[in-house]
Amino acid sequence: MNRKNYFNFLLVTLFVALNFSFTQAQTGAVRGNIADETGIYVPGAAVLIPELNKGTTTDFDGNFTLVEIPEGTYTLVVKYMGYEDLNEEVKVAANQTLDVDLILNSSTTTLETVQLLGGGLSAQARALNAQKNKTNITNIVSTEQIGKFPDANIGDAVKRIPGITMQVDQGEARNIIVRGLAPQLNSVTLNGSRIPSAEGDNRNVQMDLIPSDMIQTIEVSKAVTPDMDGDALGGSVNLVTRSAPEDFRLAATVGSGINFITDKRILSGSFLVGDRTKDGKFGYMVSASINDNDFGSDNVEAEWSDEFEYNTGQQDSEGEDILQEMDVNPYTSAFEIRKYLVQRVRRSFSANLNYDINDNNSLYFKSMYNWRDDRENRFAYASEILDGEDIGEGDFTITNGNLVRFPAEAERETKGGIPGGRIQNRRLEDQRMQNYTLGGDHLFGKLKFDWMGSYAKASEERPNERYISWETEYMVSNGTDPEKPLQTPVSAASPVDFELKEITEEYQYTEEEDINVFANFELPVDFFNQGSGILKFGARGRFKNKSRDNNFFEYSPANGFNTMEDTEVISQNGREFLAGGQYLPGFFTSADYLGTLNLNNQDLFESDNLPDEYLQENFEAEENVYAGYVMANQKLSENFSILAGVRLEATNISSLGNELIFNEDGDFEGATPVRDESNYTNILPGVHLKYNATDNTVLRFAWTNTLARPNYIDLVPYRAINNEDEEISIGNTDLDPSTSMNFDFMAEYYFSSVGILSGGVFYKDIEDFVYTYISEDQATGYDLFQPLNGDKANIYGAEVSFQRQLNFLPGFARNFGVYLNYTYLHSEANGIRNEDGDLREDELSLPGSSPNMFNGSLSYSDKRFSARLSANFSDAYLDELGGNAFEDRYYDEQLFVDFNMSYSINKNLRIFADLNNITNQPLRYYQGVANRTMQMEYYSQRLTFGLKYDLY
Repeated sequence: MNRKNYFNFLLVTLFVALNFSFTQAQTGAVRGNIADETGIYVPGAAVLIPELNKGTTTDFDGNFTLVEIPEGTYTLVVKYMGYEDLNEEVKVAANQTLDVDLILNSSTTTLETVQLLGGGLSAQARALNAQKNKTNITNIVSTEQIGKFPDANIGDAVKRIPGITMQVDQGEARNIIVRGLAPQLNSVTLNGSRIPSAEGDNRNVQMDLIPSDMIQTIEVSKAVTPDMDGDALGGSVNLVTRSAPEDFRLAATVGSGINFITDKRILSGSFLVGDRTKDGKFGYMVSASINDNDFGSDNVEAEWSDEFEYNTGQQDSEGEDILQEMDVNPYTSAFEIRKYLVQRVRRSFSANLNYDINDNNSLYFKSMYNWRDDRENRFAYASEILDGEDIGEGDFTITNGNLVRFPAEAERETKGGIPGGRIQNRRLEDQRMQNYTLGGDHLFGKLKFDWMGSYAKASEERPNERYISWETEYMVSNGTDPEKPLQTPVSAASPVDFELKEITEEYQYTEEEDINVFANFELPVDFFNQGSGILKFGARGRFKNKSRDNNFFEYSPANGFNTMEDTEVISQNGREFLAGGQYLPGFFTSADYLGTLNLNNQDLFESDNLPDEYLQENFEAEENVYAGYVMANQKLSENFSILAGVRLEATNISSLGNELIFNEDGDFEGATPVRDESNYTNILPGVHLKYNATDNTVLRFAWTNTLARPNYIDLVPYRAINNEDEEISIGNTDLDPSTSMNFDFMAEYYFSSVGILSGGVFYKDIEDFVYTYISEDQATGYDLFQPLNGDKANIYGAEVSFQRQLNFLPGFARNFGVYLNYTYLHSEANGIRNEDGDLREDELSLPGSSPNMFNGSLSYSDKRFSARLSANFSDAYLDELGGNAFEDRYYDEQLFVDFNMSYSINKNLRIFADLNNITNQPLRYYQGVANRTMQMEYYSQRLTFGLKYDLY
């Protein structure tokens, strides 16, 4: 289906639905909005007309619509946990829509928790009510509820939700893993519109790009419904921005702080302002945020090998050196110490508008612009064992099977950029994400119709990224502690011993554009004469373009640098390395000196364009998805309901890559553009059952089918033929999406005093997951590396959660609150082959599936003071499959402990303080076994404090 036919289909569907509605409309409707005493809308409120056994729930903006109401007078009942029930008399006229605005009052129980100054309980109540009244299995969290302040990104908030863990980048939560499934296997939306990815080779959404204070609610759907995008193998995360308030609202935050790793400052500020016109028709909410964080990290990395090769000093009949291989205990064949200095400036702006044309029609516009500058200097010392041809029998020492001494090539490298402007002699990573959405909600008789069109763009630009590296050779002593790998020179070296290896400058640009359009139609039905049901159907189009355009130049000085000593040399040994005092980064060319080099002066430098460094990564891809669905949500009895439906998604992909050829000496010979196309269609049925066992107890079951499209780099028809290494790497345009059949069961008990106890189990049967397959190319006999669909994988697990204010305890103890959740996961992957092309016999888990995840929080809140101690734990898990078990890479367990506190000076003003990463938790990878460190990166603690003003 092309775009023209698709839009024609939408128009025909709209015409038919409108005609049906007008010919059938003989009753009236009730539309309204519900807010609390402060004017903040309440999502998830149950709105009932008991006389007709009809009901619905409010959306995230507190709106509700009831249709097909016979003419007459009724009692409208609103139920909301933590608030008193509201009874409002309404009079409905035929063929008219009654518009009502309602205000809920907090119950006595809520008032007794004396949290009104902080607003924490009302935020918690809104989130839990929305979760309780959802048909599908969902976790909903208010960012205010978990106590995050302006320096936090949205990833820090999401990791508090059951079944979710995050991968960190420079100490900030970036990539989301839902129920053990990798970041690219989950969908992330902003107000229902897809967020594009700024990364080049995958579909990961950078969660650290979005400040948490720009988001009102996080909704994680672990069992998607047919009206949601089907590409959510693990789950769908929807970020909801703040809507226009019922009355004037003004809030502002100003903060500062310190990063203990660098003793550098943190600056932050935010504001939001919103109001509605006197006639209530037009409302707006404008917000902005800025965070300037100057920090860094201390990093150690290692590569491990259990084989060693040396030159015997003899030659074969063809005059080639004879090399001897031998097995040894695992040793660090390559080793690095890296010192990072980072400054991140995160800016965000949002403007949301809505206009009620009349009682039956409203329009809205939502927008967000996020812009982050990430400036980085990296000073890296690396040593790597020399090639076996360069090692003779007397050049190494093996003791008890340990290779403890060998010759190595050492390198010292400085990363930077050009001076001035926004780059400031650093590598600048300019990441931006923008989203603009226009939509409407309409009521035509019995027919509810909503539509949305959005444009979103994410980009990452890295201009003038410079490196200068120096090398030498010397003998190193190899440490034998696998947890703390270390290579040290046998004799000391100085800058005069290091000769120029290379000077390079590169430019990288990645861009992804998304255009989304959808239309939904909803009609009342009653298949079983239970008084309430809906038939919903609609269509969606998503049109995506993604491209990556990189280049790479190497520069040779005309007069040459003899050694590093001829440059401006600085030392990075001034502060003890967090990984251990034994690690000394040493001396490097300064980033300022690197920035001042006039590389474009042909009298000083000769430039060499190296397409082999970037052409394989450059690509263009166009992906169009056409989707349609139909579903029904029907009560089977007063307490039992079913939602059933099916979704169809057709995907068309066209991509452009490059074929590269390297000769027998490893030199680049040329490249040829290659274009290919593919398409596939998926049918995704689903059933959701919900049973309200009591007013506070909800049982849910879901059977759903989802998919995950392959990463772009795997789909691009690139081809790299290396005749020196006898290897071929190719893309695969014929990849199928990974699919999953999912079963979920969840039981929830909601405390009247606002809280929840829940538990559930889930199972995912996954087919065609993608991994890199190594085989033999039939034409050349070379090793062939190609992404393929694997056989099967499965994940099963359990979740439990407890959240409650302990107001049943006596005295001050009633001011304590507990937030706990735990998730267990087990996964198995089949069809994985080793470096020889044979099926792996060892039991493998699916990459990204952490066996154990835990969140715990103990809070205390009285009328003015509140404090919280929080812990977030995720177990170690397989991160990347290697050629064999020895080469598999694992993401190690991590435990983050944070503390925050606030004091309300009055109902509008409070001070806060936040201490993050109390445990100094490193990012750590290991190879094969837990004590064999591949990477350990430390960030130290971060302290922030400030003032927050909020006027309702």
